[in-house]
Amino acid sequence: MISLDQWRALVAVVDAGGYARASEKLHKSQSAVTYAVQKLEAHLGVKVFEIRGRKAALTQTGELLVRRARALLEEAGALERVGRTLSAGWEAEIGIAAEIVFPSWLLLECLARFGAESPHTRIEVIESVLGGTPEALVRRQVDLAISGMVPPGFLGDPLMRLRFLLVAHREHALHRLGRKLTMQDLRAHRQLIVRESSSARATRPTVEAAQRWTVSHMATSLEAVRAGYGYAWMPEERIRDDLAQGTLKPLRLREGGERYAELYLIFADRDAAGPGTRRLAEVIRERVAAECARAAARARSG
Repeated sequence: MISLDQWRALVAVVDAGGYARASEKLHKSQSAVTYAVQKLEAHLGVKVFEIRGRKAALTQTGELLVRRARALLEEAGALERVGRTLSAGWEAEIGIAAEIVFPSWLLLECLARFGAESPHTRIEVIESVLGGTPEALVRRQVDLAISGMVPPGFLGDPLMRLRFLLVAHREHALHRLGRKLTMQDLRAHRQLIVRESSSARATRPTVEAAQRWTVSHMATSLEAVRAGYGYAWMPEERIRDDLAQGTLKPLRLREGGERYAELYLIFADRDAAGPGTRRLAEVIRERVAAECARAAARARSG
């Protein structure tokens, strides 16, 4: 078998441009580096280098071997890093349930920041709705959750507050009424809601509308609102661009035209949580706090 040291010697000779410089890079004698490459050639029965003029150059076989050797050394290095990470007690996989109203771009930024620190920890994200998030905690399907509901027996840290608006396309018939709307006005038009992802699926409509479409994801509901098919409650952060462009407009109600929801960060088992889970929670808290501070500053200046 050819050792990693022999492959490393071959790549070093190519990268350094010669045996002398390769020996300096590897902190070995030149004779040791030369012997490693010669032994590799002898074991495989091939010539890695050939003389062209006054210089040694890679043969076609040598070029192939060097390419494969680079990949092998990179993979070996990654394996060593994984071993060090696992020996430090970091989990190989972390599960997190995130309520779909939590800004997806913000969640991805948190995962990317954590991934830079622990690139070999796999992350499984469950995008959940209402009761589906605490259910994932109770069933121990995840290690962390971002939820608007803290189930009995769990503790949650306040994470962020979201504002919801009841909106419709700017050309929707409800906007053309030209007055503040009543519940009776809303009942005469189609409401769009997102189905709860828990096994019970006990989604309760906010309006007993004659027409209602129930979908499984907020992205579908938002597309339907943009197309003018109905009205829906939407987190302000998700529709900020639509509001700025005038595509969507809040419905003017006599009362209750906006709502607020508090999201919490919840451990499935804080005492049993590994260092990776605790670090991911810390990253989420820090990143969300910074974004909330920026949003508050924009609101004050605007």
